Amino acid sequence: MLRYPVPAGLARTLAGRPLVEARRRGKYLLLDLDGGHLLIHLGMSGSLRFVAPATVPEKHDHADFLFGDAVLRFTDPRRFGALLWLTGDPLAHPLLAKLGVEPLARTFSAAWLLAALRGKSMAIKPALMNSGLVVGVGNIYAAESLFDAGIDPRTQAGRIAPARLERLAPAIKKTLRAAIRAGGSTLRDFCGPAGMGDFQVQHKVYGREGEPCKVCAAPIRHIRQGRRATYFCPRCQR
Repeated sequence: MLRYPVPAGLARTLAGRPLVEARRRGKYLLLDLDGGHLLIHLGMSGSLRFVAPATVPEKHDHADFLFGDAVLRFTDPRRFGALLWLTGDPLAHPLLAKLGVEPLARTFSAAWLLAALRGKSMAIKPALMNSGLVVGVGNIYAAESLFDAGIDPRTQAGRIAPARLERLAPAIKKTLRAAIRAGGSTLRDFCGPAGMGDFQVQHKVYGREGEPCKVCAAPIRHIRQGRRATYFCPRCQR
């Protein structure tokens, strides 16, 4: 059992349907098939990986997708993921309809941030992690982006000056692109198709509590915002 019940008869529904396109919306994967769409979420530690056809499924392997002689296996140890069959417009599904802007899209800019954050009393870091506002800026990348922009993560989102947002929007794009090039951040169990990511060696604040800032040498601080760990430089970030 995953977070959402897998539709009964999913294997029969998918059988024989050609794959038209694979795309993404936020943290959701969309496989566009002839006549419908397979919505996939990997949860906290799930994965999709190709395995040899004779590979015996293990405890946390939940589904195999067969493409000729290739086997794409869905694994989800913590069972927070999803496999859902959709018809109609998948972007209108309740899981996708209220998602915010994509941070690497052209529409994501300082002007967009200024309008979206206007009047918001929450701190800027949890605001950036709100998927109804912007998708894909997780805990690590919010912390690193705010450091690059010189903004204290506790700053009230609606009170950040436009000039500072002019630094934040490109900092987010820069951080995400650098992380993609590095294959992501492997802290515990994350592993991409090409193996472990190594963006963690580029972290300037995340996970570096008490270590000297790489810019000013001040000790990196660690606080809690909600249930999430936040790291920042008290000297560089104001």
